[in-house]
Amino acid sequence: MFHSIVNITRLGIKELWSLWRDRMMLFLTIYIFSLAIYVAGTAMPETIHQAPIAIVDEDRSALSSRIAQAFYPPQFIPPKIINLSEQDPGLDAGDYTFTLDIPPNFQRDVLAGRSPAIQVNVDATRMSQAFIGSGYIHQIVLSEVHEFVSHQRESMIPGGDLAVRIRFNPSLNPSWFGSLMELVNHLTMLAIILTGAAVIREREHGTVEHLLVMPVSLTEIMLSKVWSMSAAVVFALWLSLTFVVQGLLHVPVEGSIGLFLIGSTLHLFATSSLGIFMATTVRNMPQFGMLMILILMPLQMLSGGMTPFESMPFAVRLLMSLSPTTHYTELSQAILFRGAGWETVWIPFLKLILIGLVLFFFSLIRFRKSMMRLA
Repeated sequence: MFHSIVNITRLGIKELWSLWRDRMMLFLTIYIFSLAIYVAGTAMPETIHQAPIAIVDEDRSALSSRIAQAFYPPQFIPPKIINLSEQDPGLDAGDYTFTLDIPPNFQRDVLAGRSPAIQVNVDATRMSQAFIGSGYIHQIVLSEVHEFVSHQRESMIPGGDLAVRIRFNPSLNPSWFGSLMELVNHLTMLAIILTGAAVIREREHGTVEHLLVMPVSLTEIMLSKVWSMSAAVVFALWLSLTFVVQGLLHVPVEGSIGLFLIGSTLHLFATSSLGIFMATTVRNMPQFGMLMILILMPLQMLSGGMTPFESMPFAVRLLMSLSPTTHYTELSQAILFRGAGWETVWIPFLKLILIGLVLFFFSLIRFRKSMMRLA
């Protein structure tokens, strides 16, 4: 037993040195846990920020001027007043995401009790801004017209009000969710890449034969790759969570970081085993990259990090309940967002252990067949 632990430790240190000498993988690791997390936290696509807008003011009234002045940063760039002939070319060229065409006699028709229409043109190729921005524009125009007519801004809900209390993210800051979920997704991706690359690197460099003649078992070889790559990723995860997420982005972490790192280690055990399994089914890194696209995208998109797990079809939920990313996303959100303790997240912890053991078992069988074929 002690001899096996020594072998696993020494082989794992060899893997860490190989990773250190692989400059491309080292750069990928640093980039994923630094700049990629920062960009995801500061440029979430579901928010509208500095959207370009232009206004065709054919009315030239006090009300139309009031509407034009209601669009301001950070949601919109100060609107540009253009002529009607400039509207379509500007949209075609991508200069504006939104244009408003305020018709002639708009103020007169509003005061007369009629319901004049303002034409809103949207560049739908910018989908995230187009969808949310249209709602913003609708609310802003209605609010300004209502205030102009009544000479005061009244509640849109007569006879009552809503007392909204937002838990876990009171300011609805998208960077809180974006940066942490990006951290979870990148962890899965990097675990699969590093362990898969470690196996393929042995084959491409011709060092598989060296391992097979050494007094070590295939189980020890596989465990060494799993623990070494997991240790590297967990260390990078801790640095990113401390210095990027909490330091640069000022995202509060409600729960225990130690408990989250333990859950991350269990998740890495499962995904690293999956990475080894995938590496034994391909011949080189380009094939491994193509296979990753087929495997990784569904794992991330259907894990519950992008859309609520409960809103998915039953068949998809049943299938994804066998995926480690689903349970890791569940425990990550519970710990990081809601401050959950062990008594709340022990079930996803247990599921991760069981899934990890199953993946490790099948990966070991596949790894043994692959090594024996090369022997």
